[in-house]
Amino acid sequence: MAEYSKLIFDLRDHVAHITLNRPDAANGIDLELASEIRHAARRCANDRAVRAVLLSGAGRMFCAGGDLKSFAAQPPEELPGYIEQVTLHLHQAVAHFARMDAPVVVAVHGSAAGGGFSLACSCDFVYAAESAKFTMAYTRAGLTPDGSSTYFLPRIIGYRRTLELAITNRVLSAREAAEMGLVTRVVPDADLMSEASKFATQLATGPTAAYGGVKRLLIESSTNTLEAQLALETDYIARMSASADGREGIASFLAKRPPKFSGR
Repeated sequence: MAEYSKLIFDLRDHVAHITLNRPDAANGIDLELASEIRHAARRCANDRAVRAVLLSGAGRMFCAGGDLKSFAAQPPEELPGYIEQVTLHLHQAVAHFARMDAPVVVAVHGSAAGGGFSLACSCDFVYAAESAKFTMAYTRAGLTPDGSSTYFLPRIIGYRRTLELAITNRVLSAREAAEMGLVTRVVPDADLMSEASKFATQLATGPTAAYGGVKRLLIESSTNTLEAQLALETDYIARMSASADGREGIASFLAKRPPKFSGR
């Protein structure tokens, strides 16, 4: 899939820019877009030239979630299978984003609702425009959450707050989301893409493999015993010390100069 019909993929300065591109449908996730997000995420995970990812949405909002119009267009007997396929693609994308070395930055403007909310919360860093809104919205449509929100949200904001957001569909402002820990940074609307792009470009000059190690260590920590986590930390730091970036990091520290990481 060299070209995409419902998203834009652009790699520059080691940053993969992924833009959801269904502005007339509020970037709603149908089967084709879910498949393209999965493909783009796998592409980023497998390309060593990608050292950071910047995810955003075209048009007036980041993403309104699942495309309910595409759901309603399915024959009733085929709808469960259709939704299952949409979620399988989306979930594979989330897994790639979560476990790849490259940090994933999402820039949220307008609204992040439903699957868009979940997708944003699964990213490593969330930049939000001051006017952005966040809501789970699933139970409003008689549905349950997908896109990893029931995994990441309790770990980020706790069980009680997650339950409240999922049951009441309360709409959070960017500031409220930041106070809860859902958002990394709130910026003026006009500065959102420039600030998020600047941060992603900065990350792309860092020790990419070490970043990936941090991400995987934190994911594993939720199910590991203390001893298992300590063993994993030992394994990771030993491997990182043997990497080109590990050697460069130590050498530059001792030489009191800025490091020049290669992502290797």
